[in-house]
Amino acid sequence: MRRLFGSVRARATLGATVVVAVALIAAGAAVLLSLRADLTDQADTQADTAARNVAAQIAAGIPYDALELPDAEDHPVQVVDDDGRLLAASEDLEAVSGTGVTAVRPRPGPPAQEDGTDAGRPDSPAVGEISDDEPRHTRGTATADGDTTAYRFAAVEATTPGDVTVTVYAGAPLDTEQGAVRTALTTMLIGLPVLLLTVAAVTWLVTRRALKPVEGIRVEMAAITASQDLARRVPEPATHDEVARLARTTNQTLAALQEAVERQRRFVADASHELRSPIASLRTQLEVGAAHRELLDLEGAVADTVRLQGLAADLLLLARLDAGEGPGEGRFDLAALVREEVLQRTADRLPVEVAAEAEVEAEVTGSRGQLVRVLANLLDNAQRHARTEVGVRVRRTDGAVVLEVTDDGSGVPAAERERIFERFVRLDDARSRDDGGAGLGLAIARDVAVRHGGTLVVRDAPAGGARFELRLPRQGLPR
Repeated sequence: MRRLFGSVRARATLGATVVVAVALIAAGAAVLLSLRADLTDQADTQADTAARNVAAQIAAGIPYDALELPDAEDHPVQVVDDDGRLLAASEDLEAVSGTGVTAVRPRPGPPAQEDGTDAGRPDSPAVGEISDDEPRHTRGTATADGDTTAYRFAAVEATTPGDVTVTVYAGAPLDTEQGAVRTALTTMLIGLPVLLLTVAAVTWLVTRRALKPVEGIRVEMAAITASQDLARRVPEPATHDEVARLARTTNQTLAALQEAVERQRRFVADASHELRSPIASLRTQLEVGAAHRELLDLEGAVADTVRLQGLAADLLLLARLDAGEGPGEGRFDLAALVREEVLQRTADRLPVEVAAEAEVEAEVTGSRGQLVRVLANLLDNAQRHARTEVGVRVRRTDGAVVLEVTDDGSGVPAAERERIFERFVRLDDARSRDDGGAGLGLAIARDVAVRHGGTLVVRDAPAGGARFELRLPRQGLPR
């Protein structure tokens, strides 16, 4: 049971059925109440008419025993005085309730002048009258010819020509109202389950059809998880609804995941390849030195160790960046940082010329260590490609601080200006690894720039080489 109602289809079917059931019950109750009220009003009108017809005869001075009273089965009538004495009643009336007077046979009447039939007295009006008050209505029963039926009674007051006030009770049968209500109720009791079953079946089928693509997505995702084949894609319905958008988003997520996994695999493979060379070289030198100490190349071993240490540091930084390491909230002057770092680079092949605008406000926010690594990587790249000069410039523009590193080398072809920021990419494949590095410096620089809310691009330098432009937001400005 829990598994059945744990499905969206079952819950949707149950929810739709319950909502429709509540709506139909409420609507049915309203219809029954309205029907009963309308039929009751019709019975009241019929009872009013019958009572006023009898009241008109009394007001005209017709004696009680001469009144033309309707048949008791159609409109049972009672005429009662103020003392509750029955003056006249339908001839075949056997029992009555709801009028306040249970008598069905009049007692012997008083003298004519008392019952209002003597219109010859000087103080007696020629014609009586009917009260203009709204008739009172009650619900009761009447028995005629052995059959007891529900009635709606109307009470109308009339005054005889002898100035005697009497009340006329006349009833209208409610069998039509009761029959109509029973018929409507029976129809609803039969039709409601049928309609609810229809709603449940239609909802079940429609929901099943609507959720069929979702099941296809689930099955395919389960297969992808089992096979670990990220190249597979879930089926996309040829519709424009939420399910189709879910399928497209799922495929986009799979594509991004596949790209990330492939990138990670390439990174591991390239890292292993790059680490193999210095480790193998260092091992060879140490083995030769162990066997023949006079042949030990200490300088080469140190160089390989330094290169291995730098590569390990680069890989560790990339791993931290991929793990989401933030830039930090430190504040410092970028121009001062450049001057300090350049002064410490005493082993560069070419001198580095530093240019900064006078009193430039170059304060930025971020990780000083990461930006030092960016500057070092850009300078190392420029040193490898420059012919005679390397330049560094710090300037401010459009609310940003710009760091430019230029060289007079061969530059970077336009088609390769984005590719050089990929990991383990070296444009000059014929270049030796010692001279060209592992191809991680520019990738690290781009990642750090992006995480600081900035950009790193390469353009043509005025001297014909490459100009790397790092743009960072100034401290205190939104990134």
